[in-house]
Amino acid sequence: MPAEWERHDATWIAWPHHEPDWPGKLEAVRWAYAEIVRVLAMHERVEILCHDERVRNSAVAMLRSQDVAMQRVNLRLIPTDRVWLRDSGPSFVWNGNGEVEMIAWDFNAWAKYDNFTRDRRVPGAIQDATGLPMTPATRPDDASRRLVLEGGGLEVNGQGRILATEEWLLSDVQVRNPGVTRAGYEKAFATYLGCHDTIWLGNGCAGDDTHGHIDDIARFVNFDTVALAYEADPSDANHASSVDNLERLRLAAERQPLNVVLLPYPRPVMMDGQRLPASYANFYIANEVVLVPTFNDANDRVALEIIATLFPVRTVIGIHAVDLVWGMGTLHCLTQQQPAMAIDYRGT
Repeated sequence: MPAEWERHDATWIAWPHHEPDWPGKLEAVRWAYAEIVRVLAMHERVEILCHDERVRNSAVAMLRSQDVAMQRVNLRLIPTDRVWLRDSGPSFVWNGNGEVEMIAWDFNAWAKYDNFTRDRRVPGAIQDATGLPMTPATRPDDASRRLVLEGGGLEVNGQGRILATEEWLLSDVQVRNPGVTRAGYEKAFATYLGCHDTIWLGNGCAGDDTHGHIDDIARFVNFDTVALAYEADPSDANHASSVDNLERLRLAAERQPLNVVLLPYPRPVMMDGQRLPASYANFYIANEVVLVPTFNDANDRVALEIIATLFPVRTVIGIHAVDLVWGMGTLHCLTQQQPAMAIDYRGT
C-alpha cells in the first residue's frame, strides 16, 4: 500500500445524507463537504458517491454555488448507509507491476451498528465504476471467511511499516474478527498491504466510537516520521494514552529509525454531554495540499503551523470541523485516496 502522500489519481468521498449521523447539523455538514470538494478539485479528481438522485441533485447545486471545478468531479449513484469511505471503501494498493488494485475488507459498521448492508457493497460498486481488479481479504486463520478491517485503523509509510492500535483489534470491545490474534493480523498486513513491520500503539483518542482508529492519533508524514497527537494535561482523558503511545514509538525507533513530532489536541469538543473525537491528526494528504480539521480553538494555529513544517511543499488548509466531528469523524475518515500507478509516478 503506497503512502498517502504518493501521487493520487482521485479522492473518493460520499455525499452526506444520513441525518442521524449529524442530528440538527446535516445542512451545515453538506456545506463543509462542498468546501472540501472545492479545495480537492483544484488538485485532483474527486469521485462522489450519491445515495440517490435527490442527493445527487442537491450535491450538484451546492458544488456549483461554491464555484467547484465540476470538470474534475464525478457524481455516481451508489447508495450508502453512511459516508465514512475511509472505512467502508476499499484500500488501494500497488501490485507487483506497479499497477493499482483494490483490497476489499469486509465491513460490519465498526462492530457497533446494525445498518451496514449498503456500505458493505461499496468496494464492489467502486470496482464496477473503475474497472480496477479487486481482492477480497480473508481471515488469516480461515480463508473461507472474510476479514473485517477499516482503513481508518491502518496507517502505512509506503515502505513496509504500518501503525495500528491494540484497542482497535486486540481488545474485547467491538471485536471485528473473533479469534484472530496479533500474529494473525500481522500476517494479513503483510499479505494484503505489503507491510512486514507493525508498530502496535495502545489506545486511540477519547470519544472515538470506532474504538481505537489510528487516524485520530498517529500519522506518517514521511517514510520515517510520525506525527503523534499528544495531550500534555494530566487531567485530560487523552493524557495517559498519549504518554503510552509516545513510549511505544520510541521503542519502535530503537529497532528502526523513527522520528516523532507531537501535535496538540484541541480543547475537548462536547455535544449534548458527549465528548467527540476531535483531533488534528485526522488530516488528509492530497496532491499539493493537506486539509487539516480545525475546531475554533487556540491550538488550531499551533497544529496548522506544525503540519505546515512537516509538508513544506504542500499548501496546508484548515477546514472547520466542529460540525463534522458531531458525526464522530472528520477529514481523513470521510476520504479515501486512489493512488496513481507506481509505474507512472513515484512521489517523495
